[in-house]
Amino acid sequence: MEKRFKTMKERPVTERPYEKCLEYGPEALSDGELLAVILRSGTRECSALELAWKILEKHPVYKGIAGLYHMRIGMLKEIPGIGDVKAIEILCILELSKRLSRASAVGEISFNSPDSIAAYYMETMRHLEEERVLLLLLDGKHHLRKEIFLSQGTADSAYVSVKTIFVEAFRHEAVHIILLHNHPSGCPEPSREDLVLTRRIREAGELLGIPLTDHIIIGDRCFTSLREQGMM
Repeated sequence: MEKRFKTMKERPVTERPYEKCLEYGPEALSDGELLAVILRSGTRECSALELAWKILEKHPVYKGIAGLYHMRIGMLKEIPGIGDVKAIEILCILELSKRLSRASAVGEISFNSPDSIAAYYMETMRHLEEERVLLLLLDGKHHLRKEIFLSQGTADSAYVSVKTIFVEAFRHEAVHIILLHNHPSGCPEPSREDLVLTRRIREAGELLGIPLTDHIIIGDRCFTSLREQGMM
């Protein structure tokens, strides 16, 4: 009969995440082993490693480490052995990973480049399950003056007030503006509503002297720049 290891100490050294990390480095660890290190302990019924794999398989649609981005605290706590503390630790690690991704790109971001902007916001927005709209306020040299969270909606849409956009633009003395939002479907193709909203903002910006320089839609590892596509 195959032996079932109850604790990490009973496992071979090559299956102990801490020892494996010390010997070979964190890059040698599997997704489950990395998560097990964060969890630190399991339950009476399963080890930290077995608990980690249960978490990675928990989401009904998104499996593996990518599924963690779609987990909420309630879903995590449905797993025996995951309480408030462990659930919060996991969610904080995910948020940290997003911020590290943005921090690594911040020195290279150019707000004249849709590719650069999309790369900067990709990890923050591509996993969201509802539409979120951001307004980027730029100075005369296209440096970011302020990032404004405009709205959060459903999986299909989010309401945006054109008046609010230009109130914020004047308040922060913006010279140019960029609109940015995500499509939870993962497909960044603009909807009819996206195009109508873009036209309204562009026309208002022309009248008020604060031009809309782009509207970027974030998908899953892909994006659409309406400026680049000639849709503005």
